[in-house]
Amino acid sequence: MEDVTIIINDAPYGLERPWNALRLALALTPAAMKSKVNVFLLGDAVSIAKKGQNPPQDYYNLEKMLTDLVGKGANVRACGTCLKSRGLSGEDLVAGVEIGTMMELAEWTKESRVVLSF
Repeated sequence: MEDVTIIINDAPYGLERPWNALRLALALTPAAMKSKVNVFLLGDAVSIAKKGQNPPQDYYNLEKMLTDLVGKGANVRACGTCLKSRGLSGEDLVAGVEIGTMMELAEWTKESRVVLSF
């Protein structure tokens, strides 16, 4: 199994990069792809993991996409420093998303065959 790490930096719903990053992560998670998917949320992207999102009807829902991704076995971490600076804690996060550290991101980067940054 090959590791793929996706780093997301942008805030949810401002640009389509977070949406596209999660679409790619979801495409990589089926067992047939034989990939271990890691997603690390940095900066404003930590808001992607905030539970209770209410986007307009017929608009993509990043909370649902993240929940689906976790359900398919992906590792999802949100930068602890970035969360704290935005007044967010682990209680604010979608189930299955963990608080991560820069050291964990460094380990994922070292172990991954592919690292993509959105």
